[in-house]
Amino acid sequence: MFNNQPPLNILMTTPRYFPDTGGTEMHVHEVGRRLAQRGMNVTLLTTFPHHYTAPVPVEEEVEGMKVIRVQAWRQPSDFYIAPDIHSFMKRGHWDLIHCQGCHTLFSPMVMLAARAEKIPYIATFHSGGHSSRLRTTFRATQWKLLRPLLADAEKLIGVSEFETNYFRDLLHLPEKQFSVIPNGFSVPEGSYPEVEASSANLIVSVGRLERYKGHQHLIAALPKIREARPDARLAILGAGPYEAALHEMARKLNVAEHVTIRAIPASNREEMMALLSQASLVTLLSEYESQGIAIMEALALHRPVLVADTSALREYAQKNLARAVSPDSTPEELAAAVLDQLSNPLIPAQLNLPTWDDCAEQLYRLYHTVVRKPSYAL
Repeated sequence: MFNNQPPLNILMTTPRYFPDTGGTEMHVHEVGRRLAQRGMNVTLLTTFPHHYTAPVPVEEEVEGMKVIRVQAWRQPSDFYIAPDIHSFMKRGHWDLIHCQGCHTLFSPMVMLAARAEKIPYIATFHSGGHSSRLRTTFRATQWKLLRPLLADAEKLIGVSEFETNYFRDLLHLPEKQFSVIPNGFSVPEGSYPEVEASSANLIVSVGRLERYKGHQHLIAALPKIREARPDARLAILGAGPYEAALHEMARKLNVAEHVTIRAIPASNREEMMALLSQASLVTLLSEYESQGIAIMEALALHRPVLVADTSALREYAQKNLARAVSPDSTPEELAAAVLDQLSNPLIPAQLNLPTWDDCAEQLYRLYHTVVRKPSYAL
C-alpha cells in the first residue's frame, strides 16, 4: 500500500530505554527495530540511564534504529527535564513524532517542541502505577493538565481496551482520536518446554520491584502455601527500590531460604523465557497495569497465570486466559487462589495474542495514514 512512497522519517521519543528495564522500554525496542527493518528511518530520542555504571554511548544504532541520548534532570521525582529536546528536534527533518509514554515531563517537552515546529505527533500512554500514594492520587490531575497537548495529537494510543477507555473518559476527547494498539510478545512459535520435575511448585512473580507491583503479597502468602506444598518456592523477577524491603519481609516470615529475587536484563529475553517456562505458576499482582507484557509471554509458554483483579489485568480473566484474585485478599485467601491454580491450572487451549510484528504493522499503517493527511501533504 505504501511501497512506492519515500521512507518516512520517524522520531520516536521516550525518557528511558535499554539498559533501563520496563514495558515501555521493551515496546520501543521491539517496534522501533521492526519499523526500521520495514524501511522507515527511525530515530529514538531518549536519556542516559540512571545509576548505570558502565558507559553508554550518546549515539548508537540498534538493528537499523538510530538511538540518541540527551542529558536529563530527573529530580524532583523523576521528572526527566531534558533542555536539549527542542534544539535536537530543530536539526532534523521529521515527518512524524511518536511520544512513547506521557508520565514524565519528557513527553510534554517533546509535544511543545513539535507544536512549535508544526510537526504532527502521536502519543502512546504506557500508563503505570506508582508506589507513592501521593503520586498515584495526583495522576488524574496530571493527565488533565496535559489535555491541551494531548488534544493536539493526531492519535492517542492505548495498549489495551482498559487504558484507552480510561483516557477517553478522563480527557473527554473525541472517540475517533483514540486507537488501541496492544503490545506484543516474541516467544518463538512452538517453543513450549515442559516443566522439569525439579521446578515443580515454582511460583514466579514478575515485575519491577516496587510496592505497587504486589510481590509482597506472595511473600505474605508463602507460609500458608507451604503448609499445603512444603516444596513451594517463590522466584521474584525484577529490579527496583523495593528489593531490601522484600528481603526483610521474607526473613521476618521465616521463608527467606524459599524466596529468590533476581534481575534479568531487559535485552536478555532468552533467559526470561527459560525461567518463565519452568514456572508452575506465573503471577502479577500489580495495583495497576496498562497491559502486562510478561503475562502474554507466560501464556504463550502455556504457563498458568494468576493476576490481580485490577486495571488491564482484569481483561485476561474476562477472556478466560488467567484467573484473578482480589487485590484486597488476605494472605490466606491469596494462598488458596495460588494453591487452586497449582492443583487445577487454567491453561488456555487457544490463544489469540498479538505479536510484536502485529504491533509494528499497525503502527506502520498509522504513521502513513497520519502523514498522508491533506494538512501535512508537501
